Amino acid sequence: MTAPDITKRTSIGAQRNPASEDAILTAAAAILREGGLSAFSIEAVARRAKAGKPTIYRWWPSKAALLLDVYHRQKGETFYPDTGNARGDLIAFLETLLGFWQRSGGDVFRSIIAEAQSDPAALEALRDYAVTRCRASGVILERGVARGEIREGLDIPLVMELFSSFCWQRLLTGRLDPSRDQIAHIVDAVLTGFGTMGRDAQ
Repeated sequence: MTAPDITKRTSIGAQRNPASEDAILTAAAAILREGGLSAFSIEAVARRAKAGKPTIYRWWPSKAALLLDVYHRQKGETFYPDTGNARGDLIAFLETLLGFWQRSGGDVFRSIIAEAQSDPAALEALRDYAVTRCRASGVILERGVARGEIREGLDIPLVMELFSSFCWQRLLTGRLDPSRDQIAHIVDAVLTGFGTMGRDAQ
């Protein structure tokens, strides 16, 4: 059984014309691919897509919102595979995300992170995305709880943030090719803990 990614964005603002939306997102992706974040602007997208700036701003209230939709368009529908155990699910999740970033999506997501360093609207959009993403991917651990593999009472979004942080750090440092053994080591360390003291020891 698989669970759809609830972070997939829905339309913002006025109802979009599908043909115009496609032209705008295609133009935005092409500009990012060819010139990077420095070449990306609403004005450049409007010129390339032959669309009006008011239309773009009506559908995407900030550059960050448009960047996130470009990212989601590349990513498509995300599923969290059910391999039968939480360990296998987490390994598959990390491998899939890092693989997507290595193939294509990493450049766009890096651009979103870069934009968030100087634009409060971009930071808010990225923060909302990250929080929602950790909640969505938490279905992996929720299945583990239901199977008796994961203890109840765990702050699931917080634990999933550990795995996301590993992926983000790899993205930002250009190391998107960890071995399966390395990924499994990270998963095992989090799932089993790595301290030698008892849980209740101070």
